[in-house]
Parts: sequence; C-alpha cells; structure tokens
Amino acid sequence: MKRRVVSITLLVLCFSALFDSTHSVVAQVPPQASPQAQQAAKKLEKLSKQLKLTPEQKLKLAPILEAEAPKLQAIRSNTSLTDAQKLVQISAVHQESDPQVKAILSPQQYEQLQKARQKEVKEALKKKGL
Repeated sequence: MKRRVVSITLLVLCFSALFDSTHSVVAQVPPQASPQAQQAAKKLEKLSKQLKLTPEQKLKLAPILEAEAPKLQAIRSNTSLTDAQKLVQISAVHQESDPQVKAILSPQQYEQLQKARQKEVKEALKKKGL
C-alpha cells in the first residue's frame, strides 16, 4: 500500500511536470510523502537539470529512482559500514539500474551521468580523507 502511494505520488509529480515545466518537481512533493519519495523527487529534479531531461525521460526515470531510494537510504544509514563500503554498495545499486537508465538516456546524457557519478565519488572520497 505504502509503495503504491509512493508510486502514485511520483507519477502525479511527473505528469504535473509535463504540463507545467516552469515549476520545480521538488516543490510539488507533498509534505506527507515518504522520505524515499522526497529523495527520489529531488534526485529526479537534479538529474533533469543536469542532463536536460525531456518530460518523457522524467516519467521513465521516476520509478527507477523510486526503487533505488530505499536501498540508498539503507546503505547511507547503516552505521556498521565504513565509508568505503558505503561507496561500493551505492555504486552497486547504480550498476543494478544502469541498463534501464542507459536505455532511457541519450548517449550524451548517459556519458554526462557517468561523469557526474565519478565526480561525486571522488568528492566523497576526498571529503572522507580516503
């Protein structure tokens, strides 16, 4: 039930973005939405700006990001993992969804995404002193 509500919320957000691209998707996330739904919406908005996603691409990416969100949250909040282990596991989550994402993005957008992910990893490693 909770998953269905999150799915419907993200779908509504994506449809509303289709009809009014001047408003931020993040601003449209209802306050009662789960943290995972909010995280997925924020990530979608960030990717939309970075990669200049079309409305159709946003609709296709939303369920992928929604599925990733709880996995990523669980990894980030797992205090038994070292920072290096967290980075490895986060990378594995991204690799798991990578074929779907690659099929949605243009080759140029996909390359930009890969570069952005590599940059984030380097910054995280630098920040943690690894």
